Amino acid sequence: MTMLQPAAAHRDAALLLDLNGSEQGAIALLSRELAATAPGLVDDPRWVARARSLSCRLPERAREALRRYRHDPGEDGVLIIRNLPVDASALPLTPNVTDSVERTATLPAAVAVLVTLQLGEIAAYRDEKSGALVQNVVPVPGREESQSNAGSTPLELHVENAFHPHRPDYVGLFCLRSDHLSTGGTLLSSIRRTLPLLPEDTVRVLRGERFTTSPPPSFRGGDAGVRHAVLTGDPDDPDVKVDFHATSADDDEAKVALEQLRTAFLEAATTLVLRPGEMAFVDNRIAIHGRTAYAPRYDGHDRWLHRTFVHLDHRRTRGNRLGNGSVLT
Repeated sequence: MTMLQPAAAHRDAALLLDLNGSEQGAIALLSRELAATAPGLVDDPRWVARARSLSCRLPERAREALRRYRHDPGEDGVLIIRNLPVDASALPLTPNVTDSVERTATLPAAVAVLVTLQLGEIAAYRDEKSGALVQNVVPVPGREESQSNAGSTPLELHVENAFHPHRPDYVGLFCLRSDHLSTGGTLLSSIRRTLPLLPEDTVRVLRGERFTTSPPPSFRGGDAGVRHAVLTGDPDDPDVKVDFHATSADDDEAKVALEQLRTAFLEAATTLVLRPGEMAFVDNRIAIHGRTAYAPRYDGHDRWLHRTFVHLDHRRTRGNRLGNGSVLT
């Protein structure tokens, strides 16, 4: 069962969907149909087109939950769908290599893509994990201390690809395996919960273009972006753009504001430990996420998540996607 601490009492029930047995079976059938679709490659445009079509046949309650979440992600910016089909006995060993991705259309990859495409358009980045649409979040030997999805020590709170002008609108995390002791969690916090904790002067500084953000270690290229504000949009309901490992402040006042923001995010944070068959979506505009520490054993049964990225407006990135595909250059 999903572990959510300590703010579970605040969570909006509409943003948590427990699928029943009939719904799980229907998704399993759709996933088998999709996995068997030629050419059986996740990144092939024909396969993605079929996935987009089949996603419209997801059970009604799943489509409704995704549509409600797209309209308003709630105070926490998170949607959790439980009881998606995962056959533990059929899973291969957890990968443990750098830049691990799913190219072949496996059943779990099909589940992740079907659900993702009902929320928006699936996307990836050429310079990150070679542009794969379904990426593996797994521990890698020798990368334990890495501030990336390959690490197993605490990962700083961040907006996914905060440096990028076309960062994802949502990040999807589909659990195939938990870690052995169920201590590896996703740390979550949202600006909707954090904003009331910040002094007005701090908010004013965070709204100024006094910050820069560098690419994460997973990116093969890219430079620190132009100066940007950490908070943008509606003063009462802003978007946030920050990576506490990669965002730097231009002056002392901005440094203090950034540290105050980090403290507030940690105060408002919850920890989500996903179980097999659970998929969480994080609204990458208002919520930030990180990772708690855990101890991988590298025995083939370590924590294993499929990660997907979602854009709501595919047209906005058309000039960055060759052939109107799903990968941004």
